[in-house]
Amino acid sequence: MGSDATPQPLSRVSKPRLYEQLVAQLLTYIESAHLGPGDLLPAERDLAERLGVSRATLAQALVALEVLGVIDVQHGTGAVLMYRPSIATVIKGLQEHRNRLPEIVEARSTLEVKLAELAAQRRTDDDLAAIENALQAMTAEIAGGDRGAHGDELFHQAVTAAAHSPVLAQLMTFIAEMILETRLESLAQPGRPEQSLASHRVIADAIRAGDAAAATTAMLSHIELVSDVALLK
Repeated sequence: MGSDATPQPLSRVSKPRLYEQLVAQLLTYIESAHLGPGDLLPAERDLAERLGVSRATLAQALVALEVLGVIDVQHGTGAVLMYRPSIATVIKGLQEHRNRLPEIVEARSTLEVKLAELAAQRRTDDDLAAIENALQAMTAEIAGGDRGAHGDELFHQAVTAAAHSPVLAQLMTFIAEMILETRLESLAQPGRPEQSLASHRVIADAIRAGDAAAATTAMLSHIELVSDVALLK
């Protein structure tokens, strides 16, 4: 006799994303090459050739490993291995990170837009000087071939300080590590450092002019720009 139970539809198995497959290949390579903490990975061009992928695709996988703290990418030196995790641990970490990204964007668009508005209303000459110094630092980093992550961080810290709101500043400190994740991914994309810098200048101009509405609009546009990261797609 056959069973009356209705067969349940099979759930679709999600295909691993290319960068997830590549991360697994990179970790397998690290294992086979007997690399340990402190060791330097081969140059990106060499790695891309060995793995049979484009440098752009490889760069995305390296950023994913950098976000998880597996490697530290140093300008002028290359990718240094920090520790050697299991593939399963890294893939789980990447999936958790990807699920968290929309919430990080949500928090940034709430906090930083308000901070920009307050900065336009409350900034002092010292605050404006700190904002300008951050823009110059990011400009110099990008001109030197770097991503500008440090200057980017300095800029957002300067805007936060210019708002003179200790409670909001505390909340920004609380999510700073999560923001760093999106900063690394965003600035690793081709052309993004220059776009981000231009966007910073628009925010700075509005704050300098004391135009709270323009600062609000500019910061919201900036958060939307930098939140467009490949891991979300």
